[in-house]
Amino acid sequence: MSTEPAIQSRAASRPDLRIPAHVGVIMDGNGRWAKARGKPRTEGHVAGVKALRGMVEHCINYGVDYLTVFSFSSENWTRPKDEISFIFGLLRRFVASDLEKLHRNNVRVRIIGSRDGLDDSLRRLIAEVEATTALNTGLQLQVAFNYGGKAEIADAVRRIAGLVAAGRLKAEDITEDTIGRALYTAGMPDPDIIIRTSGEQRISNFMLWQSAYSELVFVEENWPDFNEAAFLRVLEEYSGRDRRYGGVEAQIR
Repeated sequence: MSTEPAIQSRAASRPDLRIPAHVGVIMDGNGRWAKARGKPRTEGHVAGVKALRGMVEHCINYGVDYLTVFSFSSENWTRPKDEISFIFGLLRRFVASDLEKLHRNNVRVRIIGSRDGLDDSLRRLIAEVEATTALNTGLQLQVAFNYGGKAEIADAVRRIAGLVAAGRLKAEDITEDTIGRALYTAGMPDPDIIIRTSGEQRISNFMLWQSAYSELVFVEENWPDFNEAAFLRVLEEYSGRDRRYGGVEAQIR
């Protein structure tokens, strides 16, 4: 991954860009990428991991504070068992090969999503990743794994209902901030921009609450082809957007 001088030079080279604090990515198109090349879907997932490594580096280089990537949805359990097993194995290999680099580059990693249905070895792996990087203060990388936006909101409602039932919170005191603090992403800013690759134009149950005012950018590249040039195009488009947050005057951040 990049060193500090590279980070400084990349950021300084494009003063015209408005850098989002939080980028969300729906990494779509691994299977289509593989099919177009006559390769098995598993090869697309391998290429997708390489693209993720690149995306982490781009975010570090351009000064993005938070990156949240949609890696495995709660609906993905309907995929063939062999493919699911391969994805989980790929996750383990990614951690084994990249955790040291992420830690060395001051990246904090958190896995957001339900832990239900995950085997003990995968839970231990998640705990190791989070514990190893917990004190890092650079890029905050959230991996949405076994994640669904509706399920996240339902979990938040259950937590809040438990507080009300225990007498620790009054129903009339529940606010949007109360719900925000009960989400998996508590303490993080909402995503300024959500990118979806492969030409599809939908959110697919990703960060439903948090994306209320996110800028949406849909790109034609399949995820394995999403490189620095594509990332720069997204930043340029984002920089030209007039963000109003429901108001009239644009608010620059």
